[in-house]
Amino acid sequence: MIEPHAPAPPGAPPPWGVQGQARLPVRPGIGRFLVLAGVFVCAACGLVYELELVALASYLIGDSVTQASVVLSVMVFAMGIGSLAAKRLRPHAAAGFGAVEAALALIGGCSAMALYAVFAWTGDWGGVWTSGSRYLLAAFSLAIGLLIGAEVPLLMELIQRIRRQDPGGAVADLFAADYVGALVGGLAFPFLLLPLLGQLEGALLTGTVNALAGGALVLGLFRGDLSRRGRWFLLIANVLVLALLAAAAAHVGDFERAARRAVYGKDVRVALQTGVQEVVLTGGTHGRPLDLFLDGRLRVSGRDEHRYHEALVHPAMNGPHARVLILGGGDGLATREVLRDPGVRRVDVVELDPGVVRLARTDPALSALNAHAFGDRRVHVFTADAFGWLRGAESTYDVVISDLPDPGITASTKLYSQEFYGLARRVLAPGGRLAVHAGPVSSRPRVFWTVESTLRAAGLRTAPYCVGGRDSSFAAGPDRTAGASSAPRDWGFILASATGPPLRLDPHGPRLRTLTQPSLTADAYAAWRTRVPGLAPSTLVHPRYAD
Repeated sequence: MIEPHAPAPPGAPPPWGVQGQARLPVRPGIGRFLVLAGVFVCAACGLVYELELVALASYLIGDSVTQASVVLSVMVFAMGIGSLAAKRLRPHAAAGFGAVEAALALIGGCSAMALYAVFAWTGDWGGVWTSGSRYLLAAFSLAIGLLIGAEVPLLMELIQRIRRQDPGGAVADLFAADYVGALVGGLAFPFLLLPLLGQLEGALLTGTVNALAGGALVLGLFRGDLSRRGRWFLLIANVLVLALLAAAAAHVGDFERAARRAVYGKDVRVALQTGVQEVVLTGGTHGRPLDLFLDGRLRVSGRDEHRYHEALVHPAMNGPHARVLILGGGDGLATREVLRDPGVRRVDVVELDPGVVRLARTDPALSALNAHAFGDRRVHVFTADAFGWLRGAESTYDVVISDLPDPGITASTKLYSQEFYGLARRVLAPGGRLAVHAGPVSSRPRVFWTVESTLRAAGLRTAPYCVGGRDSSFAAGPDRTAGASSAPRDWGFILASATGPPLRLDPHGPRLRTLTQPSLTADAYAAWRTRVPGLAPSTLVHPRYAD
């Protein structure tokens, strides 16, 4: 049984600690407020760590739904285990909470750099990264979840040691501060940390705030609960954590440049984070071919982009083509091919990321590759999501070209849905044609034929075809799960219309570099040989793009 403290001598300030309570340097009401403020800050930091892992895993590994599910489920499970384990620390709640926050600040703050380092220097998309990264991601989720889960029982003990109250009221106060902090952290990550600091610096700053908040709460408010050795131990631990985070922040620029060279090679000319994605340009000078990467995926290769864009655009141009709509295509290369036909009167380009369009206008190598297409007065660019833009479109078009990322990337799934193609069909003029990039045929036939099935479900008749010769030097499927042996070797396309499109090139069209009518016919036959019958269409509520 804890004996009551001796009464204070006359004239001395009243001791704020009473039986079973902590001795505080401030009044209990102020102390309680400071604990709840610490809960608020720590909860905000914890949610930032969770969102950081989800965002980084989705970018590095792909398939955002799967990665978010893995991170969140492992983390919530670990929080339960951490809460149970923290019961043993309750007699030493102040020291335990200080140690937990120092560890959480270090692990959470450095998690983004560790994951990106493994991604950059393991090299093989189908080897170490595919398996090892998932284990590393799960390990970070588990460790961070254990530490976050341990916070709650320790904070509950600390707040009760300030002023005893019924458990229900204490839990309500604690979780109110926790949930409000989580709200602030959840909003700060996408709207403040990510756009202003990026993933790596954002995580390091969050770790710094976490360490300062945890250390200040324990060493400032509950130092009376610690032994002299315990105070020095926590002080040195927090100083070391802050020093490591500061050193990492000081060298994060060098780290990013080195990691970027490890991923993209030594020819990186432009690397920027737009509000939508990371954009990287390599080559394009001294005779080296230009490559454009969006969120780590090779979208344009100067070695073979003409094969892709000729095959995407010109089969759809056989017929009336005065008005053309391009969905995606912010690099301007599809627009370049459209403008080669003198019968074109207007081209509308709907691109989500204005940063890509700006780069296509201003970068000397990229603007030369697209023949300065965005400088043509016939071209009109709209910054919008293609799905939303089609819902409000009132004009009709002779040709609609869907130049979008591969199906199977979670963020693109709605742009390959039956609902999306229904909207595209609505803007087609009588006799109009829709050309769709549908991903590789040989390595992902189920995905390709699901796109074809979805187009037919939207009331369109289809003519599938493909073209080979795809540069596979950046060997990965859209979700980075394909090894080099199954890297895409071709592009698949589908020409669609309400009446059944003839798969022919316009005999009066421009002279093409590689695409000919015999090769187009042969490639259509090759695509048909891979047909997977009986596939259900993909819809918004039931996406079906998976191998």
